[in-house]
Amino acid sequence: MTELIVRLVQLCRRYAVLVVLLFFALAGISIWEAAGHLSVDTNTDNLFARTLPWRQHALAFDREFPQFNNVLVAVVRGATPEESDETAAQLAKAMEADKKHFQDVSRPDADPFFRQEGLLLLDPNDLTKLLNSLMNAQPLLGPLATDPSARGLLNGVSLMAAGVRIQHADLTPYKPALDQLRQVLDNAADGHPTPLSWQGLLGSDITQQPDNVRLVLTHPVLEEGSLQPGLAATKALESIRDGLPDVKSGRVRIDYTGSVALADVQFGALTRGIVASTAVSLLLLALWLYLAMHSFRRIIPILLTLLVGFALTIGFAALAVGTLNVISVAFAVLFVGLAVDFGIQFAVRLREMRMIYNDIDRALTEGARVSGSQIAVAAAATACGFLAFSPTSFVGVAELGTIAGVGMGIALVCTLSLLPALLSLAKPKPQSKELSLPFGPSLDSALHCHHKPVLIVFALLGVIGLATAVRMPFDANPLNTQDPHSEPMRTLRSLADNPITNPFNINIMVPDLDTARALTDKLSKLPEVSSVISAATFVPADQQASLDQLDQAQVLMLPSLDVDPSAPVLTPAALRSAIADTHDAIVEANADLPADSPLRGIDAALQRLAHAPDAQLMAMNQAVSRFLPAQLASLRDALNAKAVSLATLPDSIKRDWVSPNGHVRIQVSPTVNEQDTVGLRHFVEAVQRIAPDAGGPAVTTIASADTIMRAFQQAAVLATIAIAIVLLLVIRRLRDVGIVLLTLGMSALLTALLARMLGMAVNYANIIALPLLLGVGVSFNVYFVMNWRAGMRRFVSSASARAVLFSALTTGTAFGSLALSHDLGMASMGRMLLVSLVAVLLATFIFLPALLYAIKPPAKVSGAGH
Repeated sequence: MTELIVRLVQLCRRYAVLVVLLFFALAGISIWEAAGHLSVDTNTDNLFARTLPWRQHALAFDREFPQFNNVLVAVVRGATPEESDETAAQLAKAMEADKKHFQDVSRPDADPFFRQEGLLLLDPNDLTKLLNSLMNAQPLLGPLATDPSARGLLNGVSLMAAGVRIQHADLTPYKPALDQLRQVLDNAADGHPTPLSWQGLLGSDITQQPDNVRLVLTHPVLEEGSLQPGLAATKALESIRDGLPDVKSGRVRIDYTGSVALADVQFGALTRGIVASTAVSLLLLALWLYLAMHSFRRIIPILLTLLVGFALTIGFAALAVGTLNVISVAFAVLFVGLAVDFGIQFAVRLREMRMIYNDIDRALTEGARVSGSQIAVAAAATACGFLAFSPTSFVGVAELGTIAGVGMGIALVCTLSLLPALLSLAKPKPQSKELSLPFGPSLDSALHCHHKPVLIVFALLGVIGLATAVRMPFDANPLNTQDPHSEPMRTLRSLADNPITNPFNINIMVPDLDTARALTDKLSKLPEVSSVISAATFVPADQQASLDQLDQAQVLMLPSLDVDPSAPVLTPAALRSAIADTHDAIVEANADLPADSPLRGIDAALQRLAHAPDAQLMAMNQAVSRFLPAQLASLRDALNAKAVSLATLPDSIKRDWVSPNGHVRIQVSPTVNEQDTVGLRHFVEAVQRIAPDAGGPAVTTIASADTIMRAFQQAAVLATIAIAIVLLLVIRRLRDVGIVLLTLGMSALLTALLARMLGMAVNYANIIALPLLLGVGVSFNVYFVMNWRAGMRRFVSSASARAVLFSALTTGTAFGSLALSHDLGMASMGRMLLVSLVAVLLATFIFLPALLYAIKPPAKVSGAGH
């Protein structure tokens, strides 16, 4: 192999100009090909093979319910439920009018079905409580229907006070509502009127939405070819949001989330600051190359070789893959970080040979003879580390492995052909400066004298590292690689406690409603499950009992809810008169009122309002009555509920719960404490014991974690075997191969130990550190072992050690740019790569020399360097 490499270098040196022109032409063609055919896939679901069973389930579900894909969700939170409803309606109307940015708009929690049939969906016990609450409020409802204003409300309060005085009525059930009324009256007296929530006052929020949350869903118009295809729609949403009245006043807040917004934020983070970080990385790369070479006639050829190799690799990626994903885009940084090592090794050897041979051509030939086989073995081993991922089902890393693995081959070819041609044309001058590292001789002496203690320390560290590796946590939650401070992530986290909006639900498909009900009963009993919803939820099994209750309530309450259109016009004087009447009623009941009765606070606020200007008084009336007519109408509609069947279920509801082929969807939500990786696994396993075919985000999260770990294990075995074969073919001594692999294993254990000490966890992004660890570790170790076989006894003092250190610095610079990425996935990848690099350097510069000093040297083998 050495002679073949030497002949290749001589050929390229002889026809240097033609070789350079040929490579530059190929680089240009590759860039043109990539510009036209290489794209980026923003869908993280495609990080895994479509042939996986859980992916098949997810794809089938997506075909049945495509409306859940590519969604942008606006989350509306108002100070009161009515303000949330009103603002959500305004937002939806404005978005529907903007066909440029939004395909469709829906409000799932505001469907007319819930207004008309919502009471039937309540548990019978909950329905009884609600109807009892409304019956208790009937004395208040009558005056309100007759006069839907603050005057009618005050008349109702007067009746309550009279009830306490005459019948010793207990107002305890009304205390929360009366406290709310007192607060609204106090605010109006202070000159800051706030709307009164009649849903809260009457306890009749049929939607059962917590925290006044309302959702507006849309499928935005996506911009093809953009890394942030939904950004324009998101900006349009923000513009509409900022113009809504209650948002301006601060009474309502609108945030957004959804798959579109999350993907846009992630790819925005990938590209943010990329120009500055790339420029800094290139400057640092040039600095390390200068410190290693001290000659621009060596540095420029290395950089040109690196750029050409990178261009050819991009061209290969365009032809072989066509579409990059959120992981495979990192191949660029990995290529730069690893391929530069080959150029540094070759140039350092050339510099060493130039100290012996004045003729550049002879120095190139001898440098290739010394370093060519080492670089080839290192490239082959590095490629094996990457290509080992190619056959796995973890497509994200498999594609990265393919691109980077072939890229290592391209880098090797460029290093042994284009680089010699460029160096031959550049003709770098001879340099006599010492090539060894300043600390090399003293470290070599220390390791030679104390190799046994050093090996004992590393053995202990290895044992600790092994225990750490076994316990290394794996974070299966892909959301944890998103910026937690971005608006989509903050909003999503805020919805996690709501079973309906929890991002880690499970979906189950069953053939009919009866099966859905039976399965719901079983799943609801699991401690890991917080709620179960299906089409059967909207078609209650025992409706007649609820309908009977509603019929009785209609007879008793509907007459009280009929609004009297002949109510007299409200004037400030009429309001003052009502305030006086209410004050008198409360004073008369004073002796029978508890000390903490909210009626006392209401009276105090009314006395302040009695002396307020007319405008302030009418503002109070507006605040009190703003949502009253709509609430009375809503109550009338709810009490007129009719029986529901699957056939009568409106399409707006049915489409989310019944597939086109008639299968019923069941949604199972986890308890709050089941939302970490361990808890999610328990949740998924518990549900799948009852429903083995369960799928959905929770199942996908756990299944993807298992897929990644299997890919990790499979690739580790394949890479180790392939690297061992490469080493055996070249080194041909089992003991020497064992030394390289043992050092490689020590690097892995040190990586686990350092990562755990820094509080790092393995995730789908940073697992790429494995092939890097194998590739870089083997390449560095091969240089030392092959020099040792050639008779070298000073390892850290060698030119190879200098090349390895500066190669590591350039590699670390490339990885550092990843570590500083705004995308948490890329940043975690960069940090893990840096930790791996540190571990490799510790093993290569300390453990490996100590090990070699402890072993009897082999007979000198030709073909290695000095």
